[in-house]
Amino acid sequence: MEDLPDPNLNCTYNYTGEDPNIKDKYIINLTNTIENCVKCVNPEKKPEKNLKWNKTVIEDGGKVGAAQAAEIMDNMADFITSFEGNSASVSVAEGISGVLVKKPDPEDLEEISFAYNSPNESMNILENSDDLGKFSRSVSVSKEAFEKAASLNITVPFVAVFRFNNLASDELTRTVLGNEVLAVEMGTNISNLTDKMSIHFRNVTYEGYPSCQSWNGEGSRPNWTDYGCETIQKGNNITCQCSHLTFFAILLAPPNVTISSSDLKNLTMITQVGCGISLFFLSIVLFMHSLLRRTNASISTRILIYLVVALYLLNLSFLINNFVAKVGNAVGCKIMAAAMHYSMLATFTWFAVQAFHLCLQLHVGGKVAIPHYILKVSIISWALPGVVVTVLLILGKYGEQVIYTDNPEDNVAMCWIMDIDVHYIVNIGYYAIGVIMGLCCMLGIGWGFAFFAYGVLQIPAYYIFTILNSFQGFFLFIYYYRSSHSGETASGAQGSNSSSSGSTLKSNLDIFENPYSNRLEEKQ
Repeated sequence: MEDLPDPNLNCTYNYTGEDPNIKDKYIINLTNTIENCVKCVNPEKKPEKNLKWNKTVIEDGGKVGAAQAAEIMDNMADFITSFEGNSASVSVAEGISGVLVKKPDPEDLEEISFAYNSPNESMNILENSDDLGKFSRSVSVSKEAFEKAASLNITVPFVAVFRFNNLASDELTRTVLGNEVLAVEMGTNISNLTDKMSIHFRNVTYEGYPSCQSWNGEGSRPNWTDYGCETIQKGNNITCQCSHLTFFAILLAPPNVTISSSDLKNLTMITQVGCGISLFFLSIVLFMHSLLRRTNASISTRILIYLVVALYLLNLSFLINNFVAKVGNAVGCKIMAAAMHYSMLATFTWFAVQAFHLCLQLHVGGKVAIPHYILKVSIISWALPGVVVTVLLILGKYGEQVIYTDNPEDNVAMCWIMDIDVHYIVNIGYYAIGVIMGLCCMLGIGWGFAFFAYGVLQIPAYYIFTILNSFQGFFLFIYYYRSSHSGETASGAQGSNSSSSGSTLKSNLDIFENPYSNRLEEKQ
C-alpha cells in the first residue's frame, strides 16, 4: 500500500536540467508546520486505582460531623497499608473523596500537587507546578513536608488530600468558600514549614472578605483559626500558604459585619490609649485606698473600691488580649477570653450594686441596716460572673475571634466568645438587667453604644463607646476624690453647726457623709 503523505508536511519541488546526464532532477523541501514531541509526558496523572472506603458516615443535620471527619484522617495511615500501588483515588461517601500518593523511593521526595476544576470533579496528580494555572483549584505539598515525614520514622512517606463538601459548620455558622474543606494528612504532625503548603482557588466568585483558616481536628465542631496561614488575595484568585498540615478552608466574612481598616486602626489606638489612662487613674485610687484609709473605709467606699478593682482587671485583660491571641495557643486564648469576660461581667455587677446601694440609701435615709451587707453583695458580685464564665468555658464557647476589615492584611484576632448567640444572650441580657437596676445612672451608659450599635450608626457608636470608656477610670477617680473630700468637709461642719443643720446633713446620701468613719455603718 502506498504511504499517504503526512498532512502536517508542506512539500514543494523544483526541476533543474543542469546535468545533461541526469534527465530529471527534483529538489524537495519538507516543512513541518506543527511541533511534534519526541518524548511527550502528560503532566496530569490519574491515580492508579479507584478505591471505595467502606466506612459508615454519621451525619449531623445532613452534614458530616467534625469529629468523624477527624477520625477519617486519623485512620489514613492504616488505610494506606490496605492497598498495593503508589496512588489511589478514594471515595468514602457523598461529598467525601480524596487522593493518596505513596513515596517509597527516598530519592523521589519531591513536591507534588493535586488539582481539579470543580468541587465534584476528581483530583489529578501533578508533578510540575507550572501546570497549576490550568485548574481552578489546587493543593501543593512541598518537598520539605515529605522530608519531615521521612525523618519522623514514617515507614513509607505518603500524602493524602481529602475534600469534604458537606462538613458541619462551626459554632458561628460562618460561610466556607465553595463549601469545600480540604484535609491534608501525612501520618504524623507536620508543622513549622518554611516551604509552606499552598492552596489555590482561581477565578472564583464570592461575596465577602476571604480568610484562610485551619482547624486541628479537635472538638465536636470546627474551631477555625488563621494561625499559621497567610491569605493572599488578587482579584478573584485566593492563595493560602500554611506552615502546617491539617484541615483547611477559606472563610468568608460578610461585608456588612466588617469595618474599614482605617476605622479599626483608629479604634484600636483610642482603646489602647484610653485603657492606659484608665489604668493610671484606677491605680491612683487603689494606692490611695490601700495606703491611706483602707481600715476606716465605709460601706459606700468599699463598694466603690470593688468596682475599681473589677474595672482595673477589665482594662488590663483587654490590653494583653491581642498579644495572647497572636501567640496562637488555643488553650491560652480560651483562658484569656474567659478572664476578660469575667472582668466585664464583674464590672457590670458592681455598677449595678453601686446603683442599688444609692437607691437603698435614699430609701432608708442613709443608714443601711442589713446584716453582713457588704459580705452578701461581695459574694453575689464576684461569684455570679464566675458561674456564668465557668459554664461557657465548659461548653467551649471561648476561643479566637477575628475582626475582619476591608484589607485582609489588617484583620485583628482577639480572644473572646465565638458564639454570637451566646454573646447576645449573656452580655446584652446581663447589661439590660443592670440598666433596669439603675446601671445607667453610674458609668455603664457607654456600653449601650457598643451593644446596640447597628446599621449606619454602627461606626459612630463604636467611636462614642470607645471614647467614653476611655475615661471611665478618670471618672471613678474624680468620684472617689470628691466623695472623700466632701465627706471630710461635712464631718467638720457637723461639729460646729446647730443640731438642725446636723440632722439635715445626716439624712443626705453617703457623698455627704465621711466615707472613712467608724460609726454604726461599719458594724453592719
